[in-house]
Amino acid sequence: MIQWASKLYIGEKLIMKKDKAISRINKRKVTVGIYCIAFASGPHNLFDIMDANELLFPHYKKADITIVGLARGKDEALNLVHDMLIEVYNKTGAFKVREYFT
Repeated sequence: MIQWASKLYIGEKLIMKKDKAISRINKRKVTVGIYCIAFASGPHNLFDIMDANELLFPHYKKADITIVGLARGKDEALNLVHDMLIEVYNKTGAFKVREYFT
């Protein structure tokens, strides 16, 4: 099940089409060039960055995933993760991203 963080980070290239992207992801429709930033699926990582179309795979219908950011393109997603980590560290003094976003 896809859940959305209450404070969703959006890349600059996607701001104008944010609602359309979220709607398409929720309806499990194909998107072009949209990347999701979610809490990491593994315990030793902070975030997962994935093409939104990856969420169309059957595995994600059963998995709990919390999206905390959306970007247009992988480069923007990487930059957005960088900015998110800087903010988390500056406000908490640590990289406890799950605690910061919940």
